[in-house]
Amino acid sequence: MIAPGINLQGRTFLPKDEANLPEWGCVLGDLPQPLLTLKDNDLFLLTDHFGNIGGCSFEGENNSMGLFCHDTRFLSRLELQLEKHPPILLSSSADKGFAMSVLCTNPRLDKIPAETIGIKRELVLNGGLFESISVTNYGTEDIEFELSLSFDADFADLFEVRGSIRPKRGQQLRQATIDDQTEVPQEMILAYQGIDEMVLESRIEFQDTLPTQMFGTTALWKIHLPSHTQQNLSYRLRMYEQGKSISQVSAPTQLSQAKAAEMQEANTWQGQITEIQSDRNTFNRLLDRAKQDIYLLRQSFAHGESLSAGVPWFSTLFGRDSIIAASQVLMLNPSMGRETLKLLAHYQGQKEDEWRDEQPGKILHEIRFGEMARCNEVPHTPYYGTIDATPLWLMLYVEYFAWTADHETIDLLWPNAMAAMDWIDRGMAETGYLAYNRKSSRGLQNQGWKDSGDCIVNRRGELAQGAIALCEVQAYVYAAKIRMANIARLKEKPEMAQRWEEEARSLKQRFNVDFWLADQDFCALALDGDGKPVDSITSNPGHCLSLGIFTPENAYSVAERLRAPDMFSGWGIRTLSSLSPAYNPMGYHVGSIWPHDNSMTVLGLRSLGLVDQALEISQGLLDMTHRQPYYRPPELFCGFERTDEDAPIRYPVACSPQAWATGSLFQLIQAMVNLVPDAPGNYLRIIDPALPNSINYLSLKNLQVGTTLLDLEFERSGHSTACRVSKKRGNLRVVIEA
Repeated sequence: MIAPGINLQGRTFLPKDEANLPEWGCVLGDLPQPLLTLKDNDLFLLTDHFGNIGGCSFEGENNSMGLFCHDTRFLSRLELQLEKHPPILLSSSADKGFAMSVLCTNPRLDKIPAETIGIKRELVLNGGLFESISVTNYGTEDIEFELSLSFDADFADLFEVRGSIRPKRGQQLRQATIDDQTEVPQEMILAYQGIDEMVLESRIEFQDTLPTQMFGTTALWKIHLPSHTQQNLSYRLRMYEQGKSISQVSAPTQLSQAKAAEMQEANTWQGQITEIQSDRNTFNRLLDRAKQDIYLLRQSFAHGESLSAGVPWFSTLFGRDSIIAASQVLMLNPSMGRETLKLLAHYQGQKEDEWRDEQPGKILHEIRFGEMARCNEVPHTPYYGTIDATPLWLMLYVEYFAWTADHETIDLLWPNAMAAMDWIDRGMAETGYLAYNRKSSRGLQNQGWKDSGDCIVNRRGELAQGAIALCEVQAYVYAAKIRMANIARLKEKPEMAQRWEEEARSLKQRFNVDFWLADQDFCALALDGDGKPVDSITSNPGHCLSLGIFTPENAYSVAERLRAPDMFSGWGIRTLSSLSPAYNPMGYHVGSIWPHDNSMTVLGLRSLGLVDQALEISQGLLDMTHRQPYYRPPELFCGFERTDEDAPIRYPVACSPQAWATGSLFQLIQAMVNLVPDAPGNYLRIIDPALPNSINYLSLKNLQVGTTLLDLEFERSGHSTACRVSKKRGNLRVVIEA
């Protein structure tokens, strides 16, 4: 039960329903359009194309809009009106990723002709939300009008926004002093006390021109503008928990300062990464956007930094997603690999906890910080329900070392690596394969990268039952053991290295028998709880191609089958064959196409020497990305066949930007130029580089391998691509192999 008056650091709040204040009406304009997205560190913002956040509920409305931090919506309504009418949109853009610009004008108002008032909105994220609104009178007469901004904050947990129904919520509050319309304060405070008694606040500080009046959560300005004059309004919104700012970024005072800070940080980061350029402007635009999105997706946590998985639903630390994305961008900036390894090691499982699917040595799946996690309504504190994050962590551990020769980090994380390997061995002890079987009542039914409930199906479209051993997970384990054996030898542990190699060889032998579907000349998706193959044709075996677990014959059979028309749409490889009874081109994991899934397969095709096939799929993904808003690859898209007339069909709620979708572009480049780093051995192999027909020239500048920085140039002539080292700062040996 919440007391009628709550005092927090000198501020007094009352339950909102006691306020009895008039509320500004919500005026609906046209039907909802695709959302604009801003992201900065632990904040993200989704608005409509007006820069507004919908304040009214109606059937079909996109309810995902808002300002979010720590899995909580701190702003659920932001609506600009002129004389209680919505403005007319002229243009809007969120191209910078952390800043949004919107140009509007007025409809016909009483005594003011349409298109007389120019309205420019600029919104920036930097430790808080900043907005500046400039209104200009382009008419020949003086004008007077009312401009209003309506705010609200429901402080909904992200799981609620995604559709979870909670049996109980906390209570909305208001600042008790906001009840006098004759004295307008400089600050509006929206507040909420959760069922865990935590008080959350959105503090809105008005700047420049203060509101003339306040009506509930609506600020009103009565504006007088002589002809061809301008007036500026602005505010800063910061988020608090128990009276303390919760963002990992310290917010400046003014929007101009926030924008300058973001620009400076972005420029500094750009100067630290590999510069990639081609002779094709369209391809360069894809790369520039991808580099900017990787910058935007970086996120600070209390114990380190990593790439968040994607906006809006997965803007947090994920095991699988963050690891794969960090691996994809090692050629861009190896430090992200180190930070990801260390942060996930901090949260590595320590005990047996069925509620969270936690076990000693296990790498987490997902961590959340919202009220539902704090109140134990969901097990994400963190949640460990993933079968593949642990072997993937080991693969990144070794891959990072190959790029950097960072002995200090390898030594620091060696105990974590041993704990991860022990977890794998315990999981494989009974059947010889690493399998998942959910224990948590609120956990995921499926715990591979395809984690929706309907995706593990056999050739008849029936759901597999029991503990599931996915094919790609066994390949990750195989690769982890083979690669970790090299680290063991480096640490002068030959017996350990030999044991891991023998276990890997045994796994490979069994795998090629138990998972192989002789009648389809393909690899099973998984083994079910009875050890029987889940015999549908899926994209999962594509992940195995580069990891060495297949016999050569089986590897080439899988590679050929993945390019058959029922799998390859022309844009990319589908998650499930279009011949399957369970196929749905709009299904999340049963017929859609995922860029990261495809780029991992491309690496596999390249490793088998199937260069033309790898480039064909790469070109399909590049063509798809060219047709996306902001040249940004989505998390996934629909699996419909490519035709000359149709563009790729968007999946309705795909994350964008999304880390491993963005990272897939760099993985495709890695497949083209075929870099094989060995920083501990002080050399880099470049094996038979091959550019697609759409690119004649590609350069990599400031590529970091160990302590050496390289500038490489690749030039295509007909069917061959030449490479030369144009600059080298360090003593790394570079071997170019045709």
